[in-house]
Amino acid sequence: MAIYLVQHGVSLPKETDPDRGLSEEGKDTVKLIAGVAANYTIQVKQIFHSGKKRARETAEIFGEHLKPRDGIAEKNGINPMDDVVAFAASLDPATDIMFVGHLPFMERLVSQLITGSPEYRPFKFQNGGIVCLDRDDTDGLYSVKWALMPNIN
Repeated sequence: MAIYLVQHGVSLPKETDPDRGLSEEGKDTVKLIAGVAANYTIQVKQIFHSGKKRARETAEIFGEHLKPRDGIAEKNGINPMDDVVAFAASLDPATDIMFVGHLPFMERLVSQLITGSPEYRPFKFQNGGIVCLDRDDTDGLYSVKWALMPNIN
């Protein structure tokens, strides 16, 4: 089973949209990545997102493509500065769940899951990209199984 982590797509500036929804570029990128994930037949049981508009919109686009069995829902605890240690301890590695959130939370969560500490940066996210983590049952740590990012340079 896997955990899929997504940084929301590129958002509008606060001056343009105080709620900072996705920009057209952000929507296009997320649609592209979600389409590729769907073509790879990624199966996600449920998609959770933070309460921020850009995360919800990103989750909705992924939901349209991946059609999660249990739908899409808002989840507390995945905002930019939330506690990754507590969140990591609450994860169920037996379910294929996607979380759509923000930096620095997502990078710190990957660090916590891979190294046991949120202080490293073993993976650099891109807006709209996915990192898939897989848990090793022997030591309880995760590793990056694969990643799908919009930019390769």
